[in-house]
Amino acid sequence: MDNPVHATGQRMPHDSAPADAQRLYFLDWIRICAFCVLVCFHTGLYYGPWAWHVKSAYAGPAIEPLLLLTSPWRMSLLFLVSGAASGFLLSKASDAKFLRERTSRLLVPLVFGMAVVVPPQSYCEAIEKMGYNGSYLDFLQRYLWADPGFCPGGDCLASPGWNHLWFVAYLWVYTVALSFTVAIAGRERLERAGRWLCGMLAGWRAVVLPATAIAVARAALFPRFGDTHALVDDWYNHAVYFPIFLLGALVAGQHRFWNEAARLRFAALALALGGWAALVCLHALPAEARDGPRFLLAMACVRGTCQWCTILAVCGFACRHLNIDGPARRYLTGAVFCIYIVHQTLIVVLATALKPLSIAPFTEAGVIVVLTFVGSFAMFEAIRRMAVLQPFFGVSPSRAAMAVRERATEARIAGR
Repeated sequence: MDNPVHATGQRMPHDSAPADAQRLYFLDWIRICAFCVLVCFHTGLYYGPWAWHVKSAYAGPAIEPLLLLTSPWRMSLLFLVSGAASGFLLSKASDAKFLRERTSRLLVPLVFGMAVVVPPQSYCEAIEKMGYNGSYLDFLQRYLWADPGFCPGGDCLASPGWNHLWFVAYLWVYTVALSFTVAIAGRERLERAGRWLCGMLAGWRAVVLPATAIAVARAALFPRFGDTHALVDDWYNHAVYFPIFLLGALVAGQHRFWNEAARLRFAALALALGGWAALVCLHALPAEARDGPRFLLAMACVRGTCQWCTILAVCGFACRHLNIDGPARRYLTGAVFCIYIVHQTLIVVLATALKPLSIAPFTEAGVIVVLTFVGSFAMFEAIRRMAVLQPFFGVSPSRAAMAVRERATEARIAGR
């Protein structure tokens, strides 16, 4: 079995180790890469056939296979990594301190984002879909007061809403649930549960059991509840995301799980690619064939396999090849949450501003992606230098200060 090499040059132990004994740097790299994929995915939604806040004049089904390449697994992967991060944080802090710090870290950017970051997205959406012709300040006043009168029936625009920040809301709720679980069950029981879970998720069971659980959740709940991101009625997503978040928390310090993912990475990748190909074929069926219990069951099985096997493959390859530290990891780890908060607003505003230019779609998409990354990093560079803004964009003061010191050190070295 492959035994991944730790960043220090030492091999990771096969069995569990104290959660704070060594940092799993590859989890940071997974999180960084997943958020980068999210920027490309949200740009793709502008051109794809699925409903989104604004749509390109070139929108159509041609890009759907690319959207399906990441749609089943990207958020589940982020919940797994977030659960693992919560597991490590719990090992270093009391239950009360953990909950207090995570609440500050998540709820402050969420509330600020709903009031400041998200409204430009909704303004562009109101202009495009509802023909709104008022000023942004007029819109903002109506938006913040939850005015339902943007369209007949008042059901077309959530105001105030969290749009892409739903992930932060869900993550906070899951964090609270984890904190209470630890308080009730105790840390020793959760540690034993993590070891038992690693024993269960070995060999073929590491592939079949989670994929089956995800497929069952989709087959049972998706037809009834759909995919709402509204928190209170999103039972299908809760049935998938919370167990994956809890799995991450339980196996965070259990190196046996990550080693098993590394051992199974090629098999998981093959199954994931096969699942994606089958998913594309299912979506290509005529509308009359995409109905009925047999199709829903086939979709649940294929999507569940693709979803979990991709997560397992990503964790395995990252564990094997990306367990490395350096200035780039430290900088990007400090930046990625801020970039997540601002990126979709930049995409929507840029897409709206570029639409009158009638740029060819492939070129326009590249311009939007590039400008989104440039704008996101520029905002992070500005925010990390202003302590008063850091909590509102999820920028850790310690990481921001560390990044500034590292850049100053590098500049001094380069000047010698």
